[in-house]
Amino acid sequence: MKTLFRHSPCRIDTEDGIELRKPSIHEELLQAKYALENAYSGFDNVTDPDLIDCYIYEVNAVMKRYKYLLEQAAKSNLLPSETYDETYHSLTL
Repeated sequence: MKTLFRHSPCRIDTEDGIELRKPSIHEELLQAKYALENAYSGFDNVTDPDLIDCYIYEVNAVMKRYKYLLEQAAKSNLLPSETYDETYHSLTL
């Protein structure tokens, strides 16, 4: 399973070598969105009760991170107002 959330800066290969930088809020939101899609996909494709529980926890964990990132982006005015729906905590990308 691939880890999508990094605690260290992103690695970017450039002509002069390797550049390290912190991912932007939009990059983190996209990563969370893809992780959520993967978690839902995994949940839809398992039948073992233990795996179902694992995917439920994974979906809940990723959803909490996604909501947190959305709130941070909204507080920082990094999202256009029409893309953030506070009721459903959703983002249109």
